[in-house]
Amino acid sequence: MNYISSRLSVIKPSASMAASMAAKALRAKGVDVIDLGLGEPDFPTPGHIIDAAHAAAKAGQTLYTASTGTPEVRTAVAAKFQRENGLDYTADDVIVANGAKQIIFDALMATLEDGDEVILPAPYFVSYPEMAKLFGGKPVVVECPETTGFKLTPELLEGAITPRSKWLFLNMPGNPSGAVYSEGELKALGAVLAKHEQVLVLSDEIYEHIIFDGREFVSFGKACPELKDRSLIVNGVAKAYAMTGWRVGYAVGPAPLIKAMATIQSQSVTSVCSIAQAATVAALNGPQDEVSRFREAFQRRRNLVVDGIRKINGLTLLPPEGAFYAYIGCASLIGRKTPKGEVLADDAAVTTYLLNEGRVAAVPGAAYGLSPYFRISTATSDAVLTEAIARIAAAVADVE
Repeated sequence: MNYISSRLSVIKPSASMAASMAAKALRAKGVDVIDLGLGEPDFPTPGHIIDAAHAAAKAGQTLYTASTGTPEVRTAVAAKFQRENGLDYTADDVIVANGAKQIIFDALMATLEDGDEVILPAPYFVSYPEMAKLFGGKPVVVECPETTGFKLTPELLEGAITPRSKWLFLNMPGNPSGAVYSEGELKALGAVLAKHEQVLVLSDEIYEHIIFDGREFVSFGKACPELKDRSLIVNGVAKAYAMTGWRVGYAVGPAPLIKAMATIQSQSVTSVCSIAQAATVAALNGPQDEVSRFREAFQRRRNLVVDGIRKINGLTLLPPEGAFYAYIGCASLIGRKTPKGEVLADDAAVTTYLLNEGRVAAVPGAAYGLSPYFRISTATSDAVLTEAIARIAAAVADVE
């Protein structure tokens, strides 16, 4: 008997998780594999944040909280947006969820009708189209080539908008490309959106603090304040504070949307872990020294990978401007043969080859909507990245 909902037939599992699981399966057999599939900081959560969580637990802060978050965490989030992004929101405009992914999940559940279109500049985060499809939405993929810096242009945006467009998703710095939009580029997109009042904007800014070469991060909300009443600004503590496992994301947006999302949370997860919320208050309000240290390490690793890939004949890499990934071009490998005579038909075949022969787990570009590329995470040590690049170079050199 088939008891699985038909809506799940169009949903694919996470490609990055699949790559990591494949690496773990080989490791279980005793194979030495470097897993660069998942992206999460390899640093421990800063000590003052852990201390705050411990203190909250000891003080009895172990009960349910409001669905939108405790007053303390929502106040801290509003202050963060004012202090770091120049955005004028109050605690009442804030919602806290179990990770930024749940924020996005709630927003789509609250707004999508069957057939509504969600515009996704590609390359995009792997979960965006799957979430949209789960709620009856139609992903509209807009390929943003390397020649545009993997960024959406006003012309591409205008061409993608239809009367059924409900959302535009932006992600900056981008996963997987590391692309960062300037204030001028965001304003140009905002000018297009101003003509299409039915389009909401979700700006996923989770990698905000992982930005390189002295660039200034500008929130979409700051660049386009005239679109405040239809913009959802998404962020969280996972990446900047090495808190992926704490599962705390947050957002600010228009009151009707925040209220609808809160209703969904009240009937699903109830609220975020109270202790994790206390830790988030400490993260946002406490010292930021570790955030800067993490960023410096990620930039050093970015440089290491860029320099290493540049020396591999057959691969290309546009230097990422932020985040901790490398989106590596492999067009010259397509159609060539492995030492076993297998044709590398696409980037999925390339990543399979790299895993089985190079012993490096990566994610194919097809998962992000733009091929032929593959993504590796650079959120690991210099030594591991150096070895991974050496393995990739050797595997590529063996392709005929």
